[in-house]
Amino acid sequence: MSTARKTRTRVGPLATAPSPAPALDVDALLDDHGTGIIVCCGSGGVGKTTASAALALRAAERGRRVVVLTIDPARRLAQSMGIEQLDNTPRPVSGLRTNAKGNRKGGSLDAMMLDMKRTFDEVVESQANPDKARQILDNPFYIALSSSFAGTQEYMAMEKLGQIHADARRDGSYDLIVVDTPPSRSALDFLDAPERLSSFLDGRFIRLLLTPARGPARMMTAGLGLITNALNRILGAQVLRDMQTFVAAFDTLFGGFRVRAQQTFRLLQADGTAFLVVAAPEPDALREAAYFVERLSEDDMPLAGLIVNRATPVPPGSLSADEAMAASERLRKQDPGSLTAGLLCLHADQTRIVEREVLLRERFAAAHPQVPTAVVPALAGDVHDLDGLRQVGDLLAGGSGVS
Repeated sequence: MSTARKTRTRVGPLATAPSPAPALDVDALLDDHGTGIIVCCGSGGVGKTTASAALALRAAERGRRVVVLTIDPARRLAQSMGIEQLDNTPRPVSGLRTNAKGNRKGGSLDAMMLDMKRTFDEVVESQANPDKARQILDNPFYIALSSSFAGTQEYMAMEKLGQIHADARRDGSYDLIVVDTPPSRSALDFLDAPERLSSFLDGRFIRLLLTPARGPARMMTAGLGLITNALNRILGAQVLRDMQTFVAAFDTLFGGFRVRAQQTFRLLQADGTAFLVVAAPEPDALREAAYFVERLSEDDMPLAGLIVNRATPVPPGSLSADEAMAASERLRKQDPGSLTAGLLCLHADQTRIVEREVLLRERFAAAHPQVPTAVVPALAGDVHDLDGLRQVGDLLAGGSGVS
């Protein structure tokens, strides 16, 4: 991991817009066989899926045996990788490019998309006997919990990561797992939601509410009766009965969920894991990235760096925004319909956007000076194939090609 954190002089398309942050050496990170897991995290809508796929493809074409796990409702990853459909099973990606020497050094790439409910079902089936598993899987409360309960997607992403890692250690199928974390309202949901869900499933409070009172304490029995009556009025008798049946059937599995959540949490803290925080060059996204960087530090998780995605490209030429706007105004006085004046105005607007984004990055770097950073300029169109992912990978690596 240490090689990935070495700083180097920034090169590539944004060399004219420097910041005090050390540069993230993406290729050193991908080539480090001590790194077995890369987690791309950040708030929703910042391009985590594209970054994850680009990193996975680049690593595979540099010789790693890679699987990328995505949680992407838009299913763009399958399209960009030329796979008809992604599901809960790893699918091979064809069309990997050879390097100048005519080989990929043994690299390969599989891709998969998290099926939240199927993963939850697999956990139940692996932990319970067939009769008990069927009783749980058919329970209406379980069906709702496994399909739409807040935090389930994040929890199951960690479950699937744990499964893939265990399988890879057993059969040697992969030496790198790239994880695209769920699109959440907050980037911190990925770390917090699994613990919240496991606490809910393993909590004493839900057992107290849903387990019939035992013993002679009339006051407690009366109190639980009042609670049950209130829940009946709020939820309905059938829903409450479904919850009680679910808890009774699931009772032997509660502890296992917490144990696995703790195991995966320790896996994320291990030296073989690297977190990459992905953000857009916008105040809210970088603020969220700062929260995540601080949280990773608090939880002693290995942070490899920050990816600032979709940065506004530096416009060609040496005119400042003020100079371009002044020239535009002069031309408009002579010719109100001047095309050149319009282009100068666009140049001024783009230059100011670049300046604002650079200032935001510099503020982040000043607050977190040890976080290596890669800046990826926005592309003209959407990424929809392997060539597009390669282009993003090249930009992540500072503009160099695959070696």
